[in-house]
Amino acid sequence: MILGHRGVISSTTRAGGEPEKQKLSVATGLAGLSLDAMASVSYGPEAIVLVLALAGGAGIGFTVPVTIAIAVLLVVLVASYRQVIAAFPEGGGAYAVAKKHLSPRASLTAAASLIVDYTLNVAVSIAAGVAALTSAFPALLPYTVWIALAILGGITALNLRGIADSARVFMLPTVVFVVSIFTVIGAGLLRENPAAATAPFLADNAHTIGILLLLKAFSSGCAALTGVEAIANAVPSFKKPRVRSAQRAEVALGILLGTMLIGLAVLIEKFSLAPVPGTTVLSQLTSAALGNGVGYYVVQFSTVILLALAANTSYGGLPNLMRILADDNVLPHRFSRKSTRDVFTYGVLSLGGIGALLLIGSGGNMNTLVPLFAIGVFIGFTLAQFGMVRHWLAEQTPGWKWRLALNGFGAALTSIAAVVTTAMKFTEGAWLIALALPALVLGMERIRGAYTHIGTRLTVQGENDSLSIGYKPAVLVPVSEITSLSTRAMAAATAMSSQPIAIRVCLAHESTTDFTRRWQARHPNSRLIVIEDTENSVGNTLARYIRTHFPHRETFVVVATIDPATRWHRFLPSQRTDEIAHALRKHTEAVVCQIPVRIDPAHRDPALRA
Repeated sequence: MILGHRGVISSTTRAGGEPEKQKLSVATGLAGLSLDAMASVSYGPEAIVLVLALAGGAGIGFTVPVTIAIAVLLVVLVASYRQVIAAFPEGGGAYAVAKKHLSPRASLTAAASLIVDYTLNVAVSIAAGVAALTSAFPALLPYTVWIALAILGGITALNLRGIADSARVFMLPTVVFVVSIFTVIGAGLLRENPAAATAPFLADNAHTIGILLLLKAFSSGCAALTGVEAIANAVPSFKKPRVRSAQRAEVALGILLGTMLIGLAVLIEKFSLAPVPGTTVLSQLTSAALGNGVGYYVVQFSTVILLALAANTSYGGLPNLMRILADDNVLPHRFSRKSTRDVFTYGVLSLGGIGALLLIGSGGNMNTLVPLFAIGVFIGFTLAQFGMVRHWLAEQTPGWKWRLALNGFGAALTSIAAVVTTAMKFTEGAWLIALALPALVLGMERIRGAYTHIGTRLTVQGENDSLSIGYKPAVLVPVSEITSLSTRAMAAATAMSSQPIAIRVCLAHESTTDFTRRWQARHPNSRLIVIEDTENSVGNTLARYIRTHFPHRETFVVVATIDPATRWHRFLPSQRTDEIAHALRKHTEAVVCQIPVRIDPAHRDPALRA
């Protein structure tokens, strides 16, 4: 069983469990569940440098201290999520923790933060991958957005075809990427001078180094902590003993990620790198450590591939998260439907569409998207930690006090980080997340309220139910002409009632006598009612007539519709039947029954060819 990168069951999961050999080991768990955490080293250090560079070379001297502060927060998060693994061996993440120990609104907030995180992960990963590609091939820089959209389109198309992810497939590029980064760090530390020229800092217009600048750099670098929670959310997919295996994988992720972040930060200070438009900081570090030979291109291509895979993991996670939320009645139920290819089509298309909007809106620039990334992540972190505090207060198992202190400390740190990140990045686009999260929560609450209302209305009231066996409702058939549509509708109505009523809305310029004569000749034993159009709308006129003449009687309205044979034929019918059905459903209690009538394509009937 393979799970999405934040722990929601992916499209490869099958009910009923899988053999133990299909479960994840520590190594495959790292490859399958921590891709975006690993890949964040390609944009996390750069986010720090972009801020500190405002203070010139002196500002870059604070790269290591800021990175160490982020690494300390990483250690606290890893220790805290080891407790989540032990307390929630069934997985589920911040949504499950908040749902059990906090409140319904808190659980929806956690779900909303996951949705934002998933969608931003796609956009940031693709943008960072394209940045690595254009750094190696500067001639492609003008086509950044088109390349990003092409990659997004390809990943979306593959997922619509049901191509599943596999931790074993992910392992090779993950290993190559990690080895490449450590090679860059090792080679860079051994060099006294850069292997290639680096951009010098300019002292002009440098900002003073202050607490606000350092806080802004810290909040930007916190984007490197995305994905730390993934392993804790996916405990059931590990081999036995599941808790211990997942905890070891969590610790291994923390060690690898922390070491890479600090190592790259040391190299940034050592080589005094300056941000260069069109070239990533990781590209400059690689060039300085390895030169511009084969090693440089290996690192760049491994970065592009890993970032593409990190983006793909959202397609395994978000559609399934939407399925869970749809099952909980907080998203439309269509998100829980699978296609014939075993794919949650609506979820995949939604993720692709939102990702495309983000890439277009940002111009494919990862540094525009990264400030938005960490906010939703830290909200999920904070809710999970506060939920764990409530968990230990309720359980009070042996050692619960120090565990409560650990999760409480983690909750305090992540909540402060969330506030700092939002405040520092508010004018740079964080206001979008500040609006999107409550909007998502309110939207899900409205959907849940609608489903509750529908469920209440559909509940059978026993003996007091107005519909009982033997009750004969009125069956009406709106007709406009004597065609196979009206004949099919009358046939269906006759099966429902021995006395169906045909009803025709007569427009001002039409003759009722001629139609009545022809109708009686065709259907001599049926009842026909002709009414005048008083609303300048056939649907509204029918609705008024039904409300007036059938106020206390259950009414069924049978409407025959054309089922187009080809896609372009859908534009040809007048859509009058859709207008009638909409008006009746909106303004009456009538039950509308639509009977589709198939029309064969013209190429199957030589007489219709023109």
